[in-house]
Amino acid sequence: MSNGNVIPHLDLWEVALRLAVAAALTGAVGLERELRERAAGLRTHMLVGVGSALFTIVSAYAWGDFVFDRTQGTAFDPTRIAAQIVTGIGFLGAGVIIRQGLSIRGVTTAAGLWVAAAIGMAVGAGYWGAALIGTGVVLVGLGPLRMAEGWVVRRRREGGTLEIDLRPEEPLAPVLGVLEGRRARVSRIHLEEEETGRELRIEVRMPPGVSGRDLVEELTRLDEVTGVRWDE
Repeated sequence: MSNGNVIPHLDLWEVALRLAVAAALTGAVGLERELRERAAGLRTHMLVGVGSALFTIVSAYAWGDFVFDRTQGTAFDPTRIAAQIVTGIGFLGAGVIIRQGLSIRGVTTAAGLWVAAAIGMAVGAGYWGAALIGTGVVLVGLGPLRMAEGWVVRRRREGGTLEIDLRPEEPLAPVLGVLEGRRARVSRIHLEEEETGRELRIEVRMPPGVSGRDLVEELTRLDEVTGVRWDE
C-alpha cells in the first residue's frame, strides 16, 4: 500500500459474529412483523439484515490483496459498495406495498425492511451501539408506541372503515340510512361492482356513545347486506 491506503483486516470469527448479530437484531424486527401476519416477516428481515451486513463487510474489508495508489488513480473507498444498499433496498420495499381500494397497506413493513438494512450495515461496520439502540427504538415504535398511537387516535375520534358486502344491484340507501340514523359522519365512500355482488367501503366517524360494533350489528340485519366487517 502507498499513501496511507491501509485496508483493515477482519478475522473469520469476527465476520461470523457480525453476521450472527445482524441476523438476531433484524430477525427481532421481522418477528414482530411475522406475528402481525405482514407480507415480509422474520426470514425476509433477517435476510435483508445479513445481506446488508455482508455487503458492508465486503466493501470495507475484502480488498486486502489489491493495491491502491492515489497517484495511479486507484483510491480505496470502503463505502462504495455499501452505499448502494440504501438505493437497492427501495426496490424490495416497494414490493410489499399494496393498494387495496382506498387504503394502502405495507408501508410500515417496507420501512421495516429499510431500517433492517440500516441495522445490518451498522453491525457490518462494527458500530454495535448504533445497531442495538436502533433495534430498540424500532421495536418500541412497532410495539408500545403503536398501542399508544391507537389509544390517542381512538380518544380523538371514534372512527374506522366499514366493509359491506351487498347483494347484486341492491341500493345503498338502506346502508346510508343506518349511518344517518346513528349520526355517523361519512368521510369517503368506495363502491366496487362484482358479478357476485357489490362491495362497499365507507370511512366513518361516530359520535360519542356509538361504536363500530353497534353499526355492524345494525347493518347485518338489513336484507340487502350479506356481510359486514369493521376495521379501526
